[in-house]
Amino acid sequence: MFEQISERYHKFMKEETKENSALRFTTLILIVVVYGVYAMHKYGTSNGLFITALSWSFFIFCTPIADAGFLVAFPTRILFKIRMIYTQLAAYLVAIIFVAVAFVRYTKLFSKTILLKLFYAILTTPYYWIILILSFVGTILSIYFGDELLDVAKFSQAKKFQKHVSKYNLLATATIILLTIIIYDFLIKSMGINIPLF
Repeated sequence: MFEQISERYHKFMKEETKENSALRFTTLILIVVVYGVYAMHKYGTSNGLFITALSWSFFIFCTPIADAGFLVAFPTRILFKIRMIYTQLAAYLVAIIFVAVAFVRYTKLFSKTILLKLFYAILTTPYYWIILILSFVGTILSIYFGDELLDVAKFSQAKKFQKHVSKYNLLATATIILLTIIIYDFLIKSMGINIPLF
């Protein structure tokens, strides 16, 4: 079985579009590992791991791009040929579990970082739930585009795909990202946090 997985991986990585995805995946893994090590050093091993998991959950729920889910989706797609939309939905379920456990047992962890303070504000303030909705729609759109790119071997083939993609989908994605940024700017200012987004 290991030989089949290894063969599938090497065949997969020979294709031009997959190299770009692999670089993105490697970069994201490095960011998560560095953040996790920093969090464990600052808050202790168990709290640091849980803060890292909650931060990952923030990116699952509160950003309109599927980078956090990509950490699970990309290797699963390579090794088992499972479409990323399914692993993204599984990532949502895992993130729901992390958040539920945090609300029940580790609420104090939400006050440890600015990111988690934002996350807590979004989760506990109904009118900020629009961020969750916009992020879900944006994530699904980005996963759809990502899956399609992984179905082709070269960027020239991806260009053929892009010709068939509705301009409305691209406009919707851009609008979702812009609206999310505007809402975050409002949220950050209302919390008295000084991070200029504009």
